[in-house]
Amino acid sequence: MKRNKEKLQCMHAAKMIPAFISKELSYRELERFMEHMEECDNCREELSIQFLVEVGLNSLEAGNTFDLQEELNTALEEARKKVKIYRFFRHGLFILECIGIAAVLLLTVLLILNFAG
Repeated sequence: MKRNKEKLQCMHAAKMIPAFISKELSYRELERFMEHMEECDNCREELSIQFLVEVGLNSLEAGNTFDLQEELNTALEEARKKVKIYRFFRHGLFILECIGIAAVLLLTVLLILNFAG
């Protein structure tokens, strides 16, 4: 069963590669995509191939000089930074929500005590 799950994850990740290359993934999609890429050698290889073909062809058509491996490494590093920032804000939002809930509960208790006493 585990192998089928991995296959499905790989198929989903492979479908996300064009959106990654064109920087069209949402933060949540990017987070899942990067987690999978960190764990899966086969998908990283597929990403590398598709990146080299897509970006390489565009660079050739534009007549630009390029280092595709460096460009891929830069794109992956930028994605890692985006995921890190996304996680930071997501955790910060969770903490603020907890503080808000605690404040509402405290206010409710104080109101009950005020009316009861």
